[in-house]
Amino acid sequence: MKAVQIFDTTLRDGEQAPGYSMNLDEKVRMALQLEALGVDVMEAGFAAASPGDFESVKAVADAVKSSAVCSLSRALEKDIEASAAAIRGAARPRIHTFLATSDLHLKYKLRISRADCLKRIRRAVAYARNLCDDVEFSAEDASRTDADFLCRALEAAIESGATVVNIPDTVGYSTPDEFGALVASVMNRVKGIGNVTVATHCHDDLGLAVANSLAGVRAGARQVECTICGIGERAGNAALEEIAMGLRTRRDAYGALATRIRTEEIARTAHLLSTITGVRIAPGKAIVGANAFAHESGIHQHGVLSKAETYEIMTPESVGMKQTELVLGKHSGQHALETRLKDLGYDLDSARLAEVFAAFKALADRKKQITDRDLAALAETRVAARHSGSQEWKLDSFVVNSGNHMSATAQITLVKGKRRVQEAAIGSGPIYAAFRAVEKIIRHRFTLEDYRIEAVTERRDALGEVLVKISDSKGAYRGRGVSTDVIEGSILALLVAVNRMMEAKR
Repeated sequence: MKAVQIFDTTLRDGEQAPGYSMNLDEKVRMALQLEALGVDVMEAGFAAASPGDFESVKAVADAVKSSAVCSLSRALEKDIEASAAAIRGAARPRIHTFLATSDLHLKYKLRISRADCLKRIRRAVAYARNLCDDVEFSAEDASRTDADFLCRALEAAIESGATVVNIPDTVGYSTPDEFGALVASVMNRVKGIGNVTVATHCHDDLGLAVANSLAGVRAGARQVECTICGIGERAGNAALEEIAMGLRTRRDAYGALATRIRTEEIARTAHLLSTITGVRIAPGKAIVGANAFAHESGIHQHGVLSKAETYEIMTPESVGMKQTELVLGKHSGQHALETRLKDLGYDLDSARLAEVFAAFKALADRKKQITDRDLAALAETRVAARHSGSQEWKLDSFVVNSGNHMSATAQITLVKGKRRVQEAAIGSGPIYAAFRAVEKIIRHRFTLEDYRIEAVTERRDALGEVLVKISDSKGAYRGRGVSTDVIEGSILALLVAVNRMMEAKR
């Protein structure tokens, strides 16, 4: 069976989408899960974009052992050098360089001629090939590029040493028929095309990214660039899980083609992305949404109970979706909790497991049933926080008074190592008052950029998840906290962000 390589760009193109930014630790966690998923290549970032991006790419390259790790570069020597340096520690490094080829981009963005474009492609690819054996070239806006010139541009890249040439539908303009025909034309007309891998990179502006990608595969492309849940700029990219399951489920349509994706890891990967970024998966999302295997209609329920295939073209287990949840309660022990957390993808060390168990027991006293979603939220707050021992502020106690005819007051006590500090503050509401009290304790001003509360589960005793984003002169910092008490959850979330901010200050 022939393999279609999966090139995941969740950490680069996906992270560029508003609300999906990740810090270094979160990127490494996500990269390791992508490796467990079985992606062939992961694009770790844009090393030349900033020192932070460089460090993130380097950290991913050093951590990942089986998947190829690449960094994106403009067709500039300084970008290519940064990429080469960042991925030096990768087991399988790749430099990915790009240049726009459509007349629209050449005239209005780059202000260069077609001849100049070809020169830049040759120079950039040759320079990258001198630094790395695996070089990918992308013809940005390929779907709106003159077909004859696109072929010349790809030939220039191949002649200069490219091992992969990518045909992006950068603005999601193409239709499946058009895109398939474009890839077929390249396969038939470009000299040396048989010696390289042909890739697709499709965006979802018209909702056709997956359809266009699969049309490209049918026409001869053997690498698909995509992201988990289709996240990415504007309307996003082709969704990895839809590509993988489309090829697996419809082998009659795509022939003897398969990916190396371990599909049982799909749901875990999608849920990790959601917990890291705080962006919920839409219930109706194909493959990984909460409703993907739900049946409400009586006719559908009867059919599924009689034979699942009547209304399910794949099984929940094939993508790692659990049909039942193990419900834990206040009488459950640490071993049962540890086992369930491992099933959910959290392999915690003894210290963090003890913290989660203590939080679990405290929650169990307030809540009758604790579900998988509760456990994931509890674990995520402990994993996401960077522990710095005695240098970390922790919540000891809080008292809040509020009413519709009085100013809210908050008295907060925090501990750091052996220090115990208490402050009080007044605010327009209980959360604002609590945050001002924390600010007085840490003696460092910050701005609250974003604040959100979401119910993790249903019913009156639902666990609330609070997401905060604060900033100071050095940058922005996110935090997550969970509790049945939204004020406590808010303070816990703020402290995660505060500890990150104070660590950056050091």
